[in-house]
Amino acid sequence: MKIGFIGCGNMAKAMIGGVIRSGLYQKDEIIAADHSAGALEQAEKSLGIHTTADNREAVEKAEIVVLSVKPQFYVPVIREIAPHVKPSQLIITIAPGKTLSWLGETFGKPVKIVRAMPNTPAMVGEGIAGLCCNELVTKEEMDAACKVFNSFGRGEIVPERLMDVVVSVSGSSPAYVFLLIEAMADAAVADGMPRAQAYTFAAQAVLGSAKMVLETGKHPGELKDMVCSPAGTTIEAVRVLEQKGFRSSVIEAMKACTEKSRSL
Repeated sequence: MKIGFIGCGNMAKAMIGGVIRSGLYQKDEIIAADHSAGALEQAEKSLGIHTTADNREAVEKAEIVVLSVKPQFYVPVIREIAPHVKPSQLIITIAPGKTLSWLGETFGKPVKIVRAMPNTPAMVGEGIAGLCCNELVTKEEMDAACKVFNSFGRGEIVPERLMDVVVSVSGSSPAYVFLLIEAMADAAVADGMPRAQAYTFAAQAVLGSAKMVLETGKHPGELKDMVCSPAGTTIEAVRVLEQKGFRSSVIEAMKACTEKSRSL
Protein backbone atom coordinates (compact mmCIF):
# COMPACT_ATOMS: atom_id res chain seq x y z
CA MET A 1 0.00 0.00 0.00
CA LYS A 2 1.15 3.54 -0.74
CA ILE A 3 -0.78 5.28 2.05
CA GLY A 4 -2.59 4.19 5.20
CA PHE A 5 -5.00 5.97 7.52
CA ILE A 6 -5.42 5.17 11.19
CA GLY A 7 -8.87 6.45 11.99
CA CYS A 8 -11.57 6.65 9.35
CA GLY A 9 -13.69 9.62 10.38
CA ASN A 10 -14.91 12.56 8.31
CA MET A 11 -11.49 14.14 7.76
CA ALA A 12 -9.85 10.86 6.80
CA LYS A 13 -12.65 10.09 4.33
CA ALA A 14 -12.36 13.59 2.87
CA MET A 15 -8.61 13.11 2.38
CA ILE A 16 -9.04 9.63 0.92
CA GLY A 17 -11.72 10.83 -1.49
CA GLY A 18 -9.44 13.67 -2.57
CA VAL A 19 -6.40 11.53 -3.33
CA ILE A 20 -8.57 9.08 -5.28
CA ARG A 21 -10.32 11.78 -7.34
CA SER A 22 -7.02 13.46 -8.17
CA GLY A 23 -5.45 10.18 -9.27
CA LEU A 24 -2.58 10.57 -6.80
CA TYR A 25 -3.33 7.09 -5.44
CA GLN A 26 -5.50 4.28 -6.72
CA LYS A 27 -8.08 2.65 -4.47
CA ASP A 28 -6.01 -0.53 -4.15
CA GLU A 29 -3.05 1.55 -2.88
CA ILE A 30 -4.96 2.80 0.18
CA ILE A 31 -5.70 1.10 3.49
CA ALA A 32 -7.68 2.48 6.44
CA ALA A 33 -7.85 1.17 10.00
CA ASP A 34 -10.56 1.87 12.55
CA HIS A 35 -11.98 0.10 15.59
CA SER A 36 -15.50 0.96 14.42
CA ALA A 37 -16.93 -1.74 12.14
CA GLY A 38 -19.51 0.75 10.90
CA ALA A 39 -16.87 3.28 9.87
CA LEU A 40 -14.90 0.61 8.02
CA GLU A 41 -17.98 -0.75 6.26
CA GLN A 42 -18.94 2.75 5.13
CA ALA A 43 -15.41 3.51 3.91
CA GLU A 44 -15.15 0.25 2.01
CA LYS A 45 -18.55 0.76 0.38
CA SER A 46 -18.21 4.45 -0.50
CA LEU A 47 -14.49 4.59 -1.30
CA GLY A 48 -13.63 1.05 -2.38
CA ILE A 49 -10.41 0.90 -0.35
CA HIS A 50 -8.84 -1.80 1.78
CA THR A 51 -9.87 -1.69 5.45
CA THR A 52 -8.79 -3.35 8.68
CA ALA A 53 -9.64 -3.25 12.36
CA ASP A 54 -5.94 -3.61 13.20
CA ASN A 55 -3.94 -0.36 13.36
CA ARG A 56 -0.69 -2.30 13.18
CA GLU A 57 -1.68 -3.86 9.87
CA ALA A 58 -2.17 -0.41 8.34
CA VAL A 59 1.31 0.62 9.52
CA GLU A 60 2.98 -2.54 8.30
CA LYS A 61 1.44 -2.28 4.82
CA ALA A 62 1.75 1.46 4.05
CA GLU A 63 4.66 3.70 3.05
CA ILE A 64 2.94 6.86 4.36
CA VAL A 65 0.76 6.64 7.48
CA VAL A 66 -1.75 9.35 8.42
CA LEU A 67 -2.77 9.49 12.08
CA SER A 68 -6.35 10.69 11.71
CA VAL A 69 -7.73 9.78 15.14
CA LYS A 70 -8.94 12.38 17.64
CA PRO A 71 -6.16 14.05 19.71
CA GLN A 72 -7.22 12.29 22.93
CA PHE A 73 -6.44 8.92 21.33
CA TYR A 74 -2.95 9.81 20.11
CA VAL A 75 -1.07 8.40 23.11
CA PRO A 76 -2.58 4.88 23.07
CA VAL A 77 -2.50 4.67 19.26
CA ILE A 78 1.12 5.82 19.00
CA ARG A 79 2.19 3.40 21.72
CA GLU A 80 0.41 0.61 19.85
CA ILE A 81 1.98 1.31 16.45
CA ALA A 82 5.43 2.66 17.43
CA PRO A 83 7.15 -0.76 17.47
CA HIS A 84 5.92 -1.37 13.92
CA VAL A 85 6.98 1.97 12.39
CA LYS A 86 10.01 1.56 10.12
CA PRO A 87 12.78 4.19 9.71
CA SER A 88 11.80 4.69 6.07
CA GLN A 89 8.14 5.43 6.78
CA LEU A 90 6.60 8.90 6.84
CA ILE A 91 4.07 9.64 9.57
CA ILE A 92 1.59 12.47 8.97
CA THR A 93 -0.40 13.79 11.93
CA ILE A 94 -3.47 16.04 11.74
CA ALA A 95 -4.18 16.71 15.43
CA PRO A 96 -4.13 20.29 16.76
CA GLY A 97 -1.80 21.00 19.67
CA LYS A 98 0.42 17.93 19.22
CA THR A 99 3.88 19.38 18.56
CA LEU A 100 6.71 17.67 16.69
CA SER A 101 8.63 17.48 19.95
CA TRP A 102 5.70 15.87 21.78
CA LEU A 103 5.13 13.42 18.92
CA GLY A 104 8.80 12.44 18.84
CA GLU A 105 8.86 11.82 22.58
CA THR A 106 5.65 9.80 22.43
CA PHE A 107 6.97 7.55 19.65
CA GLY A 108 10.11 7.08 21.75
CA LYS A 109 12.38 6.57 18.75
CA PRO A 110 13.49 8.47 15.63
CA VAL A 111 10.48 8.78 13.31
CA LYS A 112 9.95 10.91 10.19
CA ILE A 113 7.01 13.16 11.14
CA VAL A 114 5.02 15.72 9.17
CA ARG A 115 2.58 17.72 11.24
CA ALA A 116 -0.43 18.96 9.24
CA MET A 117 -3.64 20.86 9.92
CA PRO A 118 -6.24 20.36 7.16
CA ASN A 119 -9.85 21.57 7.11
CA THR A 120 -13.21 20.12 6.14
CA PRO A 121 -13.54 21.82 2.70
CA ALA A 122 -11.19 19.02 1.66
CA MET A 123 -14.48 17.11 1.25
CA VAL A 124 -15.21 19.18 -1.87
CA GLY A 125 -11.63 19.52 -3.10
CA GLU A 126 -11.15 23.01 -1.67
CA GLY A 127 -9.25 22.36 1.54
CA ILE A 128 -6.13 24.07 2.77
CA ALA A 129 -3.58 22.66 5.17
CA GLY A 130 -0.53 24.01 6.96
CA LEU A 131 2.42 21.61 7.14
CA CYS A 132 5.71 21.44 9.02
CA CYS A 133 8.12 18.58 9.66
CA ASN A 134 10.92 17.39 11.89
CA GLU A 135 14.59 17.27 10.89
CA LEU A 136 14.41 13.63 9.75
CA VAL A 137 12.08 14.41 6.83
CA THR A 138 13.81 15.00 3.49
CA LYS A 139 12.73 17.59 0.92
CA GLU A 140 11.46 14.81 -1.34
CA GLU A 141 9.38 13.37 1.49
CA MET A 142 7.96 16.80 2.35
CA ASP A 143 7.09 17.25 -1.32
CA ALA A 144 5.25 13.92 -1.21
CA ALA A 145 3.30 15.07 1.85
CA CYS A 146 2.39 18.34 0.13
CA LYS A 147 1.14 16.39 -2.91
CA VAL A 148 -1.30 14.54 -0.64
CA PHE A 149 -2.83 17.81 0.58
CA ASN A 150 -2.65 19.48 -2.83
CA SER A 151 -4.80 16.65 -4.18
CA PHE A 152 -7.85 17.99 -2.31
CA GLY A 153 -6.99 21.68 -2.11
CA ARG A 154 -3.72 23.31 -1.09
CA GLY A 155 -0.83 22.40 1.19
CA GLU A 156 1.24 25.30 2.53
CA ILE A 157 4.52 24.85 4.43
CA VAL A 158 4.63 27.01 7.57
CA PRO A 159 6.99 27.18 10.57
CA GLU A 160 5.73 25.13 13.48
CA ARG A 161 5.26 28.25 15.62
CA LEU A 162 2.36 29.20 13.31
CA MET A 163 0.53 25.87 13.40
CA ASP A 164 -1.87 27.04 16.13
CA VAL A 165 -2.63 30.09 13.98
CA VAL A 166 -3.38 27.73 11.09
CA VAL A 167 -5.95 26.06 13.34
CA SER A 168 -7.83 29.33 13.84
CA VAL A 169 -7.49 30.80 10.34
CA SER A 170 -8.34 27.64 8.37
CA GLY A 171 -8.85 24.53 10.51
CA SER A 172 -11.73 25.95 12.54
CA SER A 173 -12.76 28.82 10.28
CA PRO A 174 -15.26 26.91 8.10
CA ALA A 175 -17.52 27.00 11.17
CA TYR A 176 -17.32 30.81 11.24
CA VAL A 177 -18.17 30.96 7.54
CA PHE A 178 -21.11 28.57 7.99
CA LEU A 179 -22.42 30.84 10.76
CA LEU A 180 -22.12 33.82 8.41
CA ILE A 181 -23.97 31.99 5.62
CA GLU A 182 -26.68 30.88 8.02
CA ALA A 183 -27.12 34.43 9.36
CA MET A 184 -27.25 35.89 5.83
CA ALA A 185 -29.83 33.31 4.83
CA ASP A 186 -31.92 33.97 7.95
CA ALA A 187 -31.98 37.69 7.09
CA ALA A 188 -33.03 36.91 3.51
CA VAL A 189 -35.81 34.63 4.80
CA ALA A 190 -36.95 37.38 7.16
CA ASP A 191 -37.25 39.63 4.10
CA GLY A 192 -39.33 37.06 2.21
CA MET A 193 -36.93 34.78 0.30
CA PRO A 194 -37.52 30.99 0.44
CA ARG A 195 -34.93 29.35 2.70
CA ALA A 196 -33.38 26.99 0.13
CA GLN A 197 -32.91 29.86 -2.28
CA ALA A 198 -31.53 32.04 0.52
CA TYR A 199 -28.81 29.47 1.28
CA THR A 200 -27.92 29.30 -2.42
CA PHE A 201 -27.58 33.07 -2.75
CA ALA A 202 -25.59 33.44 0.49
CA ALA A 203 -23.25 30.50 -0.16
CA GLN A 204 -22.57 31.50 -3.77
CA ALA A 205 -21.82 35.07 -2.68
CA VAL A 206 -19.26 33.80 -0.16
CA LEU A 207 -17.73 31.42 -2.73
CA GLY A 208 -17.46 34.11 -5.37
CA SER A 209 -16.02 36.66 -2.94
CA ALA A 210 -13.34 34.23 -1.77
CA LYS A 211 -12.46 33.46 -5.38
CA MET A 212 -12.04 37.18 -6.11
CA VAL A 213 -9.51 37.48 -3.27
CA LEU A 214 -7.51 34.49 -4.51
CA GLU A 215 -7.65 35.22 -8.23
CA THR A 216 -7.43 39.02 -8.48
CA GLY A 217 -4.61 39.44 -5.96
CA LYS A 218 -6.34 42.59 -4.72
CA HIS A 219 -6.45 43.48 -1.01
CA PRO A 220 -9.80 42.50 0.58
CA GLY A 221 -10.26 46.12 1.63
CA GLU A 222 -9.91 47.26 -1.98
CA LEU A 223 -12.46 44.70 -3.12
CA LYS A 224 -14.81 45.84 -0.35
CA ASP A 225 -14.43 49.48 -1.46
CA MET A 226 -15.32 48.48 -5.02
CA VAL A 227 -18.75 47.34 -3.79
CA CYS A 228 -19.41 50.32 -1.51
CA SER A 229 -20.94 53.07 -3.63
CA PRO A 230 -21.32 56.51 -1.99
CA ALA A 231 -24.55 56.69 0.05
CA GLY A 232 -25.41 53.20 -1.23
CA THR A 233 -26.89 50.05 0.26
CA THR A 234 -23.60 48.22 0.83
CA ILE A 235 -21.87 50.95 2.83
CA GLU A 236 -24.97 51.19 5.00
CA ALA A 237 -24.70 47.46 5.77
CA VAL A 238 -20.95 47.80 6.42
CA ARG A 239 -21.65 50.73 8.77
CA VAL A 240 -23.96 48.54 10.87
CA LEU A 241 -21.45 45.65 10.89
CA GLU A 242 -18.73 48.00 12.14
CA GLN A 243 -21.11 49.45 14.72
CA LYS A 244 -21.85 45.94 16.03
CA GLY A 245 -18.13 45.04 16.22
CA PHE A 246 -18.11 42.49 13.40
CA ARG A 247 -14.37 42.56 12.74
CA SER A 248 -13.48 42.71 16.41
CA SER A 249 -15.70 39.70 17.12
CA VAL A 250 -13.96 37.67 14.41
CA ILE A 251 -10.51 38.67 15.67
CA GLU A 252 -11.32 37.84 19.30
CA ALA A 253 -12.91 34.51 18.32
CA MET A 254 -9.82 33.51 16.35
CA LYS A 255 -7.46 34.54 19.14
CA ALA A 256 -9.48 32.36 21.54
CA CYS A 257 -9.26 29.49 19.05
CA THR A 258 -5.48 29.87 18.74
CA GLU A 259 -5.04 29.91 22.52
CA LYS A 260 -7.21 26.81 22.90
CA SER A 261 -5.09 25.01 20.31
CA ARG A 262 -1.91 25.96 22.19
CA SER A 263 -3.34 24.53 25.41
CA LEU A 264 -4.26 21.11 24.00
